[in-house]
Amino acid sequence: MQHFGFWIIFILTGMSYGALAQDSQSVRLEVVAEQELAQEVSLNGTVNSLRSSRISASVAGLLKVLHVDIGDRVASGDLLAELDHELVEWQGRAARAEVEEARARLGEAERRLREARSVGAGRNIAATEVSARESEVAAAEALLTRLEAERQQIDIQIERHRLTAPFDGVVSHRSLDLGEWVTPGTELLRLVDTDNLVLDFQVPQDYFSRLDGDSELWIDYHNDRVGADIVTLVPVNDSQSRTFLLRADRPSSLPVLPGMAVRATLRVTTGERGMTVSRDAINRYPDGRVTVWIAKPEDKDTFTVNEKRVWPGASFSGQIEIIRGLEAGQQVVVRGNENLSEGVTVRIAERESN
Repeated sequence: MQHFGFWIIFILTGMSYGALAQDSQSVRLEVVAEQELAQEVSLNGTVNSLRSSRISASVAGLLKVLHVDIGDRVASGDLLAELDHELVEWQGRAARAEVEEARARLGEAERRLREARSVGAGRNIAATEVSARESEVAAAEALLTRLEAERQQIDIQIERHRLTAPFDGVVSHRSLDLGEWVTPGTELLRLVDTDNLVLDFQVPQDYFSRLDGDSELWIDYHNDRVGADIVTLVPVNDSQSRTFLLRADRPSSLPVLPGMAVRATLRVTTGERGMTVSRDAINRYPDGRVTVWIAKPEDKDTFTVNEKRVWPGASFSGQIEIIRGLEAGQQVVVRGNENLSEGVTVRIAERESN
């Protein structure tokens, strides 16, 4: 009689509970099948933002106002900082006054030209006078155009003393403080988009040609796996590490921030087929031997088990490739195989299939 442990389940099928408990232990079986083989590799990656900007000014000036600080969330177009633009404002007022003066001169030149034309060239006024007045109008128009362009240029300079957010994000760094002189290109603030994130991984170069539409990427998170969509493969190899960049979208259920480290498992198909069994069917010994328990049917519900040595290959998705030692259609024990012995009779609790 065999004693059952706390994990063994007994099945009652038309026999008394006591008789079954003394007869055979319950196991779960799996049918060995041929399937497409895959390979898995563990990856270390980083969470990166699609947009990260070092906000700088395009004009020189004194930093007058800071509207945000580190940690503030801003929307696209929000005012971040202002440079002192008093002198440029006065230049703008002068430019607008010059434009108005030029517009008035143009109006007077046009009036004089209309007057000359109404009198009639060659009768009451010389044709050369009319021509001269036409030239005055053309010159006034050109002057007004030039002064308008100068005024617009000053207006743009005034606007460039105001720094606005180019996108929604969080202020992650501040480089200068009030009263400091800012030169073009000097970083004032750093803005990071924390909503549009990607996961970047460096993958061994051998896997580049194996990646296809069936490849899968699983992110490890709190003892669980979250699937992620691969969006970009950068076909540029790093000569130092012999890797290439794989970029994936951040799953919506993955709460991460820019700069965080992530671990993932990349699964790629090999293009080959082979025999596989569940990892739970494998028994490993200190001497390096690997075995499985093969179940041979005696009748409808009972089986005799024999231990068989096998030679494993790659593992993936809870499965292990068996290079040698098994044939398709054989049944192996995947649950309840801890206390088996050669030739013992077992009863099926549940049968699995690949």
